[in-house]
Formats: sequence, C-alpha cells, structure tokens
Amino acid sequence: MLNRIFCHNDEGFVSNLSSSRAKLVLDDGESFDGFSLGSEFSSPVVGEVVFNTGMVGYPEAMTDPSYAGQLLCFTYPLIGNYGVRDYSFDQNGICQGFESTGIKTKGIIVSQASENPSHYGTKRTLNDWMQSERISGIEGVDTRELTLHLREKGVMMGAISRTVEEGISAMQAASEYSEVDFCRLVSTRSLATFGKNVCGRITVLDCGLKMNIVRCLVRRGFEVTVLPYETKFEELGSAFDGVVISNGPGDPKNCAPAINLARAAIEKDLPTLGICLGTQIIALSLGADTFKLKYGHRGQNKPCIDLKTGHSLVTSQNHGYTVDEKSLKGTGLEPWFVNADDKTIEGLTHVDKPCISVQFHPEASPGPVDAAYVFDIFKDLVLKRS
Repeated sequence: MLNRIFCHNDEGFVSNLSSSRAKLVLDDGESFDGFSLGSEFSSPVVGEVVFNTGMVGYPEAMTDPSYAGQLLCFTYPLIGNYGVRDYSFDQNGICQGFESTGIKTKGIIVSQASENPSHYGTKRTLNDWMQSERISGIEGVDTRELTLHLREKGVMMGAISRTVEEGISAMQAASEYSEVDFCRLVSTRSLATFGKNVCGRITVLDCGLKMNIVRCLVRRGFEVTVLPYETKFEELGSAFDGVVISNGPGDPKNCAPAINLARAAIEKDLPTLGICLGTQIIALSLGADTFKLKYGHRGQNKPCIDLKTGHSLVTSQNHGYTVDEKSLKGTGLEPWFVNADDKTIEGLTHVDKPCISVQFHPEASPGPVDAAYVFDIFKDLVLKRS
C-alpha cells in the first residue's frame, strides 16, 4: 500500500493523496469531499448518517451492533491513533476490547485516520482492520461542518460514493433506516451461556447485544444465557431468575418479538432490566410511546440525573430514539433518570413490578463507574424474588 500523505487545502480539509477520491452525499442534497478509507467500495455504501462525540473507543463503537445500518461520523479529528488489537476473549469466553467480534457499522466518516498508531497492544491500523472486514469509509471530511449540519437538519440517510449522482441513485434505491428490523440482522442465531450460577440465572435477549453487558452480569455472580432476538417467552420456561432486554439498532417499534417477550416477563413478575433499546421496548410493551430524536445521543460524557437521589452521572450513550414521557400515564412506569441537557427520559422504573431500565449504557466506563450500580439494583431485584 502506498504511504498515506495528508495536507490541508485552502478550505482546511484534510486530504489523503494516495487514496481514491470519494463523496459523502446526504439525503438533503448536501455533499462532502474526501478520500476512500478501508475497503474500496465497488458500489455506494448507504446508511443513516450519525455522529459520536467520543474522543476514544473507536474499536468498541465500530463493533457495537447498535450502529448497524449507520454511517458513523467521529467528531474527534484523529481516529485510529492507538491502532486495533486482535480479537481475544476472557476466562468466561467474552470478547475483550470490542463489543462484538466484527465491525457492525455500515461505514465510518473521519477527518483523518492514523497510519502510525502507538500502543503496546496494537496489531494493525484502523485502515487494515477495515480492509480485512470489507468495511468502507471516507476520510478527509470536515467532520465539524458535517456535525453542525446534522445538528441543525437532523440525522438523515447518506451514501459514500465516487460521485454525487451515484450516491443519490443508491439512496433512492435503498430502504429508509426506520423501515428495517436491524435487530433480526445482528442478533445471535444460537444460544450461548457464560459464567457460573452463584446468585441466579439470567437470560439476555440479544437485540444487538454489547458483550460487556454480559461481563458485568457474570461479575455479579450470574450465569448468563444469551438468546436469539425472536425467542418467545414460553420458551424460557422456569429456568431463569431474571431477564435483560439488550441494546440494539433501529426503530423500537419494529421489534415485535422483543416487545412481546418483555410484556410477558413483566406480567409474570420476572425481574426485568432494559438497557438502551431495552428501555424503549419495555415502554412500548406496557403501552407507552417512543419518538425519534433529531440527532440522537451518541458519546461518552452525557450527563444524566438520578431522580431518586438527585445525583448526576456521566454516561455513555448511543441511541436515536427515546420514550415519550407524556405517554407513561397508565403504564405503571415512571421516570428514573432524565438527560440533564434536553430533559428526555434516560431510565424507567415500574411502580409495583420488579422492572427497571436505563437509556444509557451502565456497562460502559465514562465515569468510569458512575452508572455501574444499575446492575447492583437489578441483582437485588433478582435476589428478592428467589
């Protein structure tokens, strides 16, 4: 591969002089110039364009199944500066340093991708990793301008292509993001069990599971069984002491299998924890409503307020939909957390059922342990039932 050389043009964009030119074309007609990154695309790459404000964590973000179907823009100007390590697993068989074994983003958008990473554990560059998994991206984009555009206009469909015309044509032929049940595409196809039964047996419904959720449950003494997204509640039998509805991609209103399972679990008083998409699924299962945020919450420093304690938490988030607070009346659900910035729902509790949920990611570590107590509260619910 030719050496990658960068320069600033008169408009301030970073250009990669050794890669082929590429375009990021948005659904509203806006376009951005750049250069191809990762796997060379034989046809345009289409997805919903979103942005993440985190300064680190690109391997975790890119392997997070919640980004399925999306073109992820990293706002931090240099991505890949500590490289990418090999996939590895801990003593419980849970992957380390990644949220799943494989890139789940449809593509990525960066200002500059480092070709000279510096970290003792690095095995390859970001570009090499993307090429090995046939994932395309674009670099040299002014990600500041793109992010400001998305904040003003809202997230929208986009395409990485060679020309504007190719991108427009590809978007016209593609399905809208909200029309696809992405959970069905990213969920496991088979059952898998982790950990030992010290405090109980938990089942996790995989709607697009981040594996660190499993690790956090195993550390608390649970035997954790991950089940496919389309599992029915009747198939659980009496084998489990609690259920977790995981994070995942897409519009929660497309998630009928998960909504049905959550409703049945709550009706049977089975301790239930929803995480991210799981919050929306629990709300829908009990008759509440959800709506799409203008540009979502995606980053590692999102402040949330625990309404029970008044404490503010630093949280990691990745969601484009949220629960409509006005729709909670009559559902038995009440707000637990709210976002300190826009006051949207960030967590729910049920008034008389062992059911809790959070819109953020308690398994992530931006605080670094601000939100970890959510798992301890869930553990208490499970122990009280047994």
